[in-house]
Amino acid sequence: MGWQCAIVSIAYLAGTIIQGLIVLNHPEYGMERWHGTLLVIAITLFSIIFNTFLAKRLPFVEVLILILHVCGLFAIIIPLWVLGPRRSAKQVFTEFNNGGEWNSAGTATLVGFSTTITALIGYDCAVHMSEEIKDASETLPKAMITSVIVNAASGFVMLVTVCFTLGDIDDILATPTGYPFMQVFYNATESLPGTNTMTAILVLTLTASTITEVNPGWNIPLNAVMVSLAVTVLLSLINIGSTTALLAVVTLTIGAMMSSYIITIACVLLRRIRGQPLPPHKWSLGRFGMAINIGALCFLLPVFVFAFFPLTSTVEPDTMNWCVVMYGGILIIAVVYYALRGRHHYIPPVALVKREM
Repeated sequence: MGWQCAIVSIAYLAGTIIQGLIVLNHPEYGMERWHGTLLVIAITLFSIIFNTFLAKRLPFVEVLILILHVCGLFAIIIPLWVLGPRRSAKQVFTEFNNGGEWNSAGTATLVGFSTTITALIGYDCAVHMSEEIKDASETLPKAMITSVIVNAASGFVMLVTVCFTLGDIDDILATPTGYPFMQVFYNATESLPGTNTMTAILVLTLTASTITEVNPGWNIPLNAVMVSLAVTVLLSLINIGSTTALLAVVTLTIGAMMSSYIITIACVLLRRIRGQPLPPHKWSLGRFGMAINIGALCFLLPVFVFAFFPLTSTVEPDTMNWCVVMYGGILIIAVVYYALRGRHHYIPPVALVKREM
């Protein structure tokens, strides 16, 4: 559920950011929701084509995206450092904006995690390539941890940079583009080409995130790819009728991912507490494993709960976070399916591996 919604979320962000660029460059443009839906479908179709016909080019493209990811960070923060307005350290680190009118800054911060936590999820996607990597049990954990460290460090630099160069908060929140970061870029550079270039870096990296690792040729799960295309297109149509409903799907990505992480880590922690041996492995967290598992759950559990909160304390039908309804409905369907059919027909991958051996 998390990864299926993630495709929609990423494509929706990329598509609506493109819409925001159009508004910035052509103020007379009338932004329509169905325009955004068509952009979402276009980005998804590009990803599907890449996952089928152009799969052989994926390693080359991955190298280009890595270069863009690293160089793009400096291409964005350097213009902000040089040209952007300056806020004081006191403003950046001590002032809080409780725009949702919650009863405390702490609650507002926890609710705000639902929009920022996306930078810390999705690293498990590397596991999807486990069958294509040598020594996957050792290589993948190292790759995941390295990714978290590198991206957390670069993300922190970006966050601090943006906070110091925000300028007037009310001004950027009122931007007609729909994305305050785009207004921050424009206010700093006062240049449409400069803003377009900086924003294009984000659009390209987002679009690249919708492309999944597959084997060359047609040796791919084509049925699953086509189902993902169909689901993404159908979910994107929701935007035509209600942006609020589609944003609930975007938030559902976070809730679904968090719950899968919680279940996985809790199962490992339970075995540690009971003194039961973990499956054979080449890499582990060592003697800090239990402490890290407990710390991870202490962080994930409140984030999971607050992912279902609306962004404002005063809730109307058009400001309600409806992802809790979607999450509950899908969970009920999944449990019923498992009880009636799934548990009688599912063959785990380990059983297949043992059979081949």
